[in-house]
Amino acid sequence: MGLLTEEVEEAPAARKKTRVGVIDDHEAVRLGIQSAAEDSGYDFVAAAGTVPEFIALLGGQECEVAVLDLSLGDGSSVTQNVKSLQAVGCAVLVHSIADRVALVREALAAGVSGVIPKSSSTRTVMSAIETVARGEVLNNLEWASAIDADRDFAKAQLGRREREILHLYAAGMPLKSAADRLGIGFFTAREYLDRIRSKYIEVGRPAPTKVDLLRRAVEDGILPGIDPDGADER
Repeated sequence: MGLLTEEVEEAPAARKKTRVGVIDDHEAVRLGIQSAAEDSGYDFVAAAGTVPEFIALLGGQECEVAVLDLSLGDGSSVTQNVKSLQAVGCAVLVHSIADRVALVREALAAGVSGVIPKSSSTRTVMSAIETVARGEVLNNLEWASAIDADRDFAKAQLGRREREILHLYAAGMPLKSAADRLGIGFFTAREYLDRIRSKYIEVGRPAPTKVDLLRRAVEDGILPGIDPDGADER
């Protein structure tokens, strides 16, 4: 009896499941995402046709990832929906028809963590949820296509060394480690980072946090790779 008690006390705590919800005005889509999420081991918390309804259903519960359709039938704006979900702690994964480029671009500007088309396989959608739940930004063709089609999108003109620092730092490397990797001093690396942030402010795309810098790196094609044709930074 005592042995059983010890075994129970020493057993590791169960890993917390990622909480997932969906907002889509098509019931079939909601049911499909719910079923796939539950089959994949996620904790499915709510499904609704509008963001206000979704937030009401949450009732204060945590939800790490909200899968959001871009165009809902209630006349709400993309920015309004994204900001409302972020306000209650949700990272937002857009799940929509890939040809809605203007709306996708608006969602990216509002700070969504990824965009994935409704034509994607269920497995791909579940993998995207996992990426977003880890606090990472989803990098895929839909994201890049929306940016390329936006004539008002202004890329920051970063030098080679600035792109290298941004690539390493935004990908998760501590700044000191990034500096060591590039053979420069920590304070020099910090100066590059400050310069990068200033350049993003100049083009109207501020990046005050590391997550923001990660988004900018994805938007500008700096992640997952470095543009080999860039000019060297002296």
